[in-house]
Amino acid sequence: MARLNELTATEAVAGMARGDFSAADLMQACLDRVAEREDDVRAWAYIDPERAMAEARAADAARERGETLGPLHGLPVGIKDIIDTADMPTENGSALFEGRRPNADATSVAALRAAGAVIMGKTVTTELANTNPSKTRNPHNLEHTPGGSSAGSGAGVADFHMPLAVGTQTGGSVIRPASFNGVYGLKPTLGLIPRGGALLQSHTLDTLGVYGRSLEDLALITDSLSIPEPQDPHSYDGGRGSLLAALEQPGPSRPRFAFVETPAWDRADAGAQAAITDVARRLGDACIKETPPSPFDRILDLHGAIFAGENAHYYGGFLRDRPELLSDKIRARLKDSYDIPARDYIEALNEREVINDAIEGLLTRYDAILCLPATGPAPRGFETTGDADFNSPWTYLGVPCVSLPRLTVDGMPLGVQLVGGRGAEGRLLRTARWLDGFLAS
Repeated sequence: MARLNELTATEAVAGMARGDFSAADLMQACLDRVAEREDDVRAWAYIDPERAMAEARAADAARERGETLGPLHGLPVGIKDIIDTADMPTENGSALFEGRRPNADATSVAALRAAGAVIMGKTVTTELANTNPSKTRNPHNLEHTPGGSSAGSGAGVADFHMPLAVGTQTGGSVIRPASFNGVYGLKPTLGLIPRGGALLQSHTLDTLGVYGRSLEDLALITDSLSIPEPQDPHSYDGGRGSLLAALEQPGPSRPRFAFVETPAWDRADAGAQAAITDVARRLGDACIKETPPSPFDRILDLHGAIFAGENAHYYGGFLRDRPELLSDKIRARLKDSYDIPARDYIEALNEREVINDAIEGLLTRYDAILCLPATGPAPRGFETTGDADFNSPWTYLGVPCVSLPRLTVDGMPLGVQLVGGRGAEGRLLRTARWLDGFLAS
């Protein structure tokens, strides 16, 4: 059997239920891995091993008492350090928030605890979940970036520090680290996972997402996190069926895929272009190249207008009041954001539904959209966290995306990104399961 810290979350749940090992055994294996690798990978903003072990033992005691257990009972989970935790610091990767201790858990953290998860610690985020790189390194090659902004969440799952982690995405901050670090990642429909208690930089883009070691892992944790949040006008108001149950349902015998290069295609490395084109070729007549109609060709600018306008609103006070505590990159980005005309912002809001209608129409003929999750594998060096332009179109539209760790380019991981319709995570994951098996064979 694999070391306990290398199990998938669903394997770990089953093993604890059978009595093969305890939550304390699992946590100890994870903490041993952290002790072994943290000096190199640097995935954690805050971790207290004694607290984590005490909570794991409490989970074991609850099991022994015969209490009703949640679906995540005893599972260690890492939380991106822009999501509030009442018993740990939440510093948002920024000197502006150094020493900050929230008074309450974020809605998502409270949901995880209610499901029995053990919050292992806070994972590293880039500064204010924005563009400035973090201290975290890619576990596949420490000379490469893990991506951002959910750097520690992606790298920690990849390096077997914990089986599950939570991140956020405003551009490409869940899917790109999943691709770079070679793990499974899901950015769900906007508002499917509640955002209360998470740092906002764009209320129409910010989306909580998850990392795991299998599609079942993604479904397991998302089922516990997918709850309405009435106070958030962008909380998803559609159906919320179980994704684990959806995965158990039979999918199409051979799904159909729309291969979309997206307007960022020319920015992709030749190796990445070749890798995803080969996937499309292997799928044969089940994969057809499609180009969504205009204004899809302007979608990168549309996303940029919304991000700039809303980011300037949420972070502008930091630039005005405490600019010395911001990095040069964040200061420059915020200054540029003030130059976005209001008419561009309003146009970007209005065009979103036009493009979504076209994507929904496309998905009446296909089971999912197939595309690159990044311009290539993780860049060498730490001047950048990578280009988000293969992610930001789907974040702009608020649609679900999943990254499958099935490609390698230049010796580094590269994911395969699938995109579905709003609220159609079940269909997307069933299709992803088929493609995951196809690519693994």
